[in-house]
Amino acid sequence: MLEQQAWMQYAKELPLEWRQAMDEGREVEDLWEICRWAAKRAEQEDCAGIALELRKKLLDAPVRAEYPYDEPSGLAGILEARSQTPPQLPKPDEAALPDRIAGAWAGRISGCLLGKPVEGMRSETLVPLLRRSANYPMDRYIMRRDFDDAVPALLGDRLHSCWADTLDDCAPADDDTNYTVLALKLVKTYGPDFRPNDVLEGWLSWLPMFAACTAERAAYRNAAMGMYAPETALFCNPYREWIGAQIRGDFFGYLNPGNPERAAEMAWRDASISHVKNGIYGEMFASAMIAAAASAGDTEEVIRAGLSQIPENCRLARAVEDVLSWRRKGVSAKEAIKYIHAHWDEHNPHDWCHTISNAMIVTMALLYGEQDFGKSVCLAVQSAFDTDCNGATVGSVIGMMNGASAIPAQWTEPWGGKLATSIEGYNLVTLEELTKETLALINA
Repeated sequence: MLEQQAWMQYAKELPLEWRQAMDEGREVEDLWEICRWAAKRAEQEDCAGIALELRKKLLDAPVRAEYPYDEPSGLAGILEARSQTPPQLPKPDEAALPDRIAGAWAGRISGCLLGKPVEGMRSETLVPLLRRSANYPMDRYIMRRDFDDAVPALLGDRLHSCWADTLDDCAPADDDTNYTVLALKLVKTYGPDFRPNDVLEGWLSWLPMFAACTAERAAYRNAAMGMYAPETALFCNPYREWIGAQIRGDFFGYLNPGNPERAAEMAWRDASISHVKNGIYGEMFASAMIAAAASAGDTEEVIRAGLSQIPENCRLARAVEDVLSWRRKGVSAKEAIKYIHAHWDEHNPHDWCHTISNAMIVTMALLYGEQDFGKSVCLAVQSAFDTDCNGATVGSVIGMMNGASAIPAQWTEPWGGKLATSIEGYNLVTLEELTKETLALINA
């Protein structure tokens, strides 16, 4: 199998589809062995027909009577399932808005860059690496000069351009920043009332297929085959509650400062092309938090604003509430990270890349980072799981709260105010241009 075809070979991912069905409360325990057998067989021969038959059995299986969650994917159902009263946020300070928007962009880029060199590392590798570089607990970027020649060789050639001291005078392209820029172009092209299928058209027109991962690549494949949303999210997409949508919602928060409800609604339109249930809620949660960060007083208020836009009785909301409760009970950041790792196995791809595990890391970093940019993004990255995704989301929130002027230069100087992307027309863009275009759309 060509390596580029990863995340498109459905039969090999049947164990993930089984796990997704289990998470949804379906009675599929007796299908585990045959799913595992078919996935193994698919490594040697075409098992597409068997895979589709098993998919139907998994999706048609009844939900356990005692399953406690209510998790709609449609917008009307989500709105009805919300119960938290959105916080009454003051109107954002218009004079401070340019600095906040620049801070959100700069925070996302910097947080992504912090986590990018160690993306995919598990704790048993990450923590010793950070200790070896005298950067644990983290308080700065990981540098190439921190290591002798053996360490980068062990990490792989793909990381050569990711070290903060070896950049080509810009932040490298990454899916965590690609989608933020793509959302900017989307709204410029289709307007703020864009439809889900406009998002699909934008992907096919502006984003190379192999720049997309997991759920996004599956949805891209489905759209290229002629499907429309929401079918693109459902067909042969076992990653549909993974983190992909959660990393795509930031721009909708930038566009709606002080209005988390509007930000979340736009995020739903984006997320529904590739995700369902908690996969959708992750993007709504993140975009609502960022919108609230433009005028909220503290990070707990920001988190509450995010929770107010998703169903109260969903797995994501329950997990975020757990993290909030730990903080109230005096649990330390270190203990909170251990609790997350105890519930989610970072060595299992489903757990490592799931929306909920990573949203818990984001919530923890926001709470324990105490609104300090460096402390917050470092907590997100040193906790492992999806390091660049979580660093980027936390950086976006804190950057919006504090503004670009409050982000220490150590975080922005390495990338020189410039970002490379895979998005047509934005292959190299400056922070100044991103900020200016975002403000123009806010004021349109």
